[in-house]
Amino acid sequence: MNDHVKREWTNEFAIGFPGRWVGGISLIVSPLLLLVGVLIRRQFHFFFPEQLAAVQMHPILMAVSYSCFAAGNLLLCPAVIVLAGLIGRRKPGWAMWGGVFTIFGLFARTFHSGVDHLAFQLVRNQSIELATEVVANSYGAFHIFCTLNLAIMMGWILLAVGAFRSGTLHPLSSVALALMATLPLGVLKGTTPFSMIAITGLCISFIPLGIKILRHGEKPGIGNILIWSIRIILVGGIFFYFGQQG
Repeated sequence: MNDHVKREWTNEFAIGFPGRWVGGISLIVSPLLLLVGVLIRRQFHFFFPEQLAAVQMHPILMAVSYSCFAAGNLLLCPAVIVLAGLIGRRKPGWAMWGGVFTIFGLFARTFHSGVDHLAFQLVRNQSIELATEVVANSYGAFHIFCTLNLAIMMGWILLAVGAFRSGTLHPLSSVALALMATLPLGVLKGTTPFSMIAITGLCISFIPLGIKILRHGEKPGIGNILIWSIRIILVGGIFFYFGQQG
């Protein structure tokens, strides 16, 4: 590959915020975490009474499942920012609306994860009967994030169209990305065929893009990898420690 072609590839995948490494790794890891989350709880019925019963019978399994899903949802934020940035070079309108709607939708799913966590604690510290009653009586209650339900679905479609029209993703990858609009939303949702289809589509569209971004750029040496690994472990440990104090 000559220098001119190399420069074109480098410019094509030049990433501003959040950077090539954070963006590329997020594109790869976020869909895998979501996939692990939905696969773990696929054996339990979709609706919330059965999800709460699963928490009572398999507390660690369900905690891992919902934690993986929540972590994957969090890491989708830098991944979406990177994709919107790439789309915005040719189609800024599609990038803006698709990126904004999708990120707002991620915030709404984070809120749902908080409600899930509270329901889990009711099962563990009170009783499954109380937890089921509380969730049933409050299901459908208004909260500000209800207004983002449409954004949860529409954001992925807008991003997919923008990715296709800008040439950021191939047609197949763009269609796969749009399938994320079918991922069930709300509190205490189990796994359905739509969950598997949506997240498989996300893997098809995000993981190859993440690999491309990581491959095109300066490669870190072994020393830098070790230094950054130690930093990440130390910072992660500090965050975890202070998080437990709250």
